[in-house]
Amino acid sequence: MAPIILNCMGNDHNDYIKQLVQVKNPNLDTMEEDILYHFSLGTKTHNLPEMFGDIKFACVGGSANRMKAFAQFIHKELELPGNPEEIIDICEGTDRYCMYKVGPVLSISHGMGVPSISIMLHELIKLLHHAQCRDVVLFRLGTSGGVGLAPGTVVVTDKAVDYSFRAQFEQVVLGKVITRSTELDEGVANELLQCSSELQNFPTVIGNTMCTHDFYEGQGRLDGALCSFSHEEKLEYLRKAYDAGVRNIEMESTVFAAMCRVCGLKAAVVCVALLNRFDGDQITSSHDVLVEYQQRPQVLVSHFIKKRLGLIV
Repeated sequence: MAPIILNCMGNDHNDYIKQLVQVKNPNLDTMEEDILYHFSLGTKTHNLPEMFGDIKFACVGGSANRMKAFAQFIHKELELPGNPEEIIDICEGTDRYCMYKVGPVLSISHGMGVPSISIMLHELIKLLHHAQCRDVVLFRLGTSGGVGLAPGTVVVTDKAVDYSFRAQFEQVVLGKVITRSTELDEGVANELLQCSSELQNFPTVIGNTMCTHDFYEGQGRLDGALCSFSHEEKLEYLRKAYDAGVRNIEMESTVFAAMCRVCGLKAAVVCVALLNRFDGDQITSSHDVLVEYQQRPQVLVSHFIKKRLGLIV
C-alpha cells in the first residue's frame, strides 16, 4: 500500500510518513488464517482491526504484574472512563503473556530474555499488521544494571549492543547466522530526553545498552552458581563497556531493536538502573525504593504518550 501523508501535531519531527505496520514475510499473504498462538488470538476467530485498529503505542515489559500496573497507570493518566482496576487481560486464554488495551495503548508482558521477547514480538508485529495499525511507536520498559550510573537513573537506549559492544543482533536461521542492525530511532530517543527535562523527577541519559543472554556470568556477576573470572577481570570488562558508550545492561534490547528496525517501526528502550555494577552485583535497595525506581520508565513514557496525543503542551 502506498504511504499515506497525514497532518501531524505541528512539530517538524512529527511530520513523517504514516503507513500501515509492515511484516517482512510473503508467506503470510498465502495463509487462510494466522493463529497468534501465544496471544490466544487469530485472524479468523477475532476481528483484529476492530479490536486493535486504533493502537498508536505498544509498551512491553518483562513482568506480567508490572505491565498490568502500567496499564492501570496509563488508564488514569489518559483520564479514560471506567475503572482501571477492572481492565481485562486479552491473553487470558494463555499463560505465556498478558495483554491490556487502554485506549490507543497496548501494555504487554514479554517474559525474560531474547527468546521470550522474540516470540512475543513476532506475534505483536503481526497483530499490528493484521489490525491495519498505522504509525505505531513501540517501547520496551524495563529494569537494568547501570554501568557508571547512580541507581534510579533512567537510560534511553541509543544503540543496543552485544557482548563485544557491536550494534548488531545475530539470528541463526536454517543453520546460518543473519546479522541485523540494532540502531533505534534517534528522534524518539531525543523526544524522551526532552520529556525527562520537562518532568525533572529523575536523572535520564541517552546511552548504549548491552544485551546479554544471561543474568549472571554473561553480565560479569561474581555471585552466580558458576563463576570463571576474577573481580579484577569483571571490572576491566565493565570499564571497556563504559568506554564503548554502554550505560546499562539487560537481556532483551538487541532483538527488540533489530526486529523493529527491519519492520520499519519507530521504537525505544527505556530502562531504569537498579544499581551501579561497578559497586556490586546484588540488588540491595529496599522494596519501596525498587518499586519507585521501576515506575520511572512508566512515568517518562506516559508523558511522551500524553504529549503525542495533545493532552499536554
